[in-house]
Amino acid sequence: MTIPNAAPAARPAEQRLDLIDALRGFALAGVLLSNLRDFSLYTLIEADAPALWPGERWLQMALAALLDAKAMTVFALLFGVGFALQLERADTGNADDSRAARRRYAWRLCLLLGFGLLHAAFWYGDILRYYAVLGLLLLPLARWRPATLAALGVLVAVFASAALQPWMKPWTAQFAPAAQAAAEARAAFAAPSWPTMLAGNRDYDLWVHATAWSLPLFTLGRLLLGMAIGRAGWLQRPQQHLRAWRRLLAWTLPPGLILAVYFLFRDFGGLGPELFGLQGGAARALSRPLRNLAYLSLGLGYVAAFVLLFQQPRARRWLAWLAPVGRMALSNYLAQTVFGLALFYGIGLGLGPRYGLIGVLAAFALVFAAQTALSHWWLRRFRYGPLEWLWRCLTYRRALPLRRAPGPAPAAA
Repeated sequence: MTIPNAAPAARPAEQRLDLIDALRGFALAGVLLSNLRDFSLYTLIEADAPALWPGERWLQMALAALLDAKAMTVFALLFGVGFALQLERADTGNADDSRAARRRYAWRLCLLLGFGLLHAAFWYGDILRYYAVLGLLLLPLARWRPATLAALGVLVAVFASAALQPWMKPWTAQFAPAAQAAAEARAAFAAPSWPTMLAGNRDYDLWVHATAWSLPLFTLGRLLLGMAIGRAGWLQRPQQHLRAWRRLLAWTLPPGLILAVYFLFRDFGGLGPELFGLQGGAARALSRPLRNLAYLSLGLGYVAAFVLLFQQPRARRWLAWLAPVGRMALSNYLAQTVFGLALFYGIGLGLGPRYGLIGVLAAFALVFAAQTALSHWWLRRFRYGPLEWLWRCLTYRRALPLRRAPGPAPAAA
């Protein structure tokens, strides 16, 4: 985009980048809190977890209502936004240059797949594999209109898994029951042996991704919606789209909260499948798309609320502290696994689920504070995060400068 007056326009451009980075940092915080329950092995015993303190059950309910699938929604939306922005930059108007840029981006996604497969060897919860494969599949849709992408994204995210569920039941029935798979995984992860842990992770990874067959649809719908937001320029030029963001907030956050509270009573209150006067099969058929809608609505509502808050100078000063975390998203995401395994698995300190959700919250505060401080420290000295730099070097097949150039002050050299 041509900027006629570079000096006055530089500040808004920085703010736009800071918004996306800060939002990505916010999403990483949610992903960390969600994943730490897995790292701590808490989710493997959650159905029978003892209440270690009087508020444990309430905290469990709050996290289920406000966090589950919502942090991953924001993270996936932002990957879709980044996907659209990368391809927009590749569209230079020159056919040869555009084809070369698209091939380079496809190679970039192949490298991301490599990162994801390596990560998955150590932790079954890796999501990078899905982003890479689905990103490759979405390349032909890069020039679709935002409205078309958004409509398709909602259809996939809300209705696709509900439509396929009757045909997938025989598929999931052939695998081990959830309780058996969880018990075997917990024993492997608690063992102080690398071979045992890696073998258990491999087996549980296969089980999780075979039985959680709707995860690709969950991810695909959000990538499409993120592409739509990126194509429409809502995050690059938020002040030009404030009315759209306000409408999105009004349309998503209230219904998302209402549905989240409803399913909270369903899941934790022992309510039956009755739904709005419906019973039996009809209620169960409607329940799945409504649950999908709850996840999607709250995630979109969080994004809209964050964007609108970021337009307020006081709030921006606080939220901008998340931007360095978001700029190092790949490094921080993979480092979270290192912290999780070191704290909770048998190959590390072996804390496991003994401290319940209080232990998870304490680990979250410690790890995210450390990642925030390290991200600020690192980016004052270097251009990219360590893995972001490696990814770029592999993408362009040459070594790129990592250390920041000296500032305006005279350099000693």
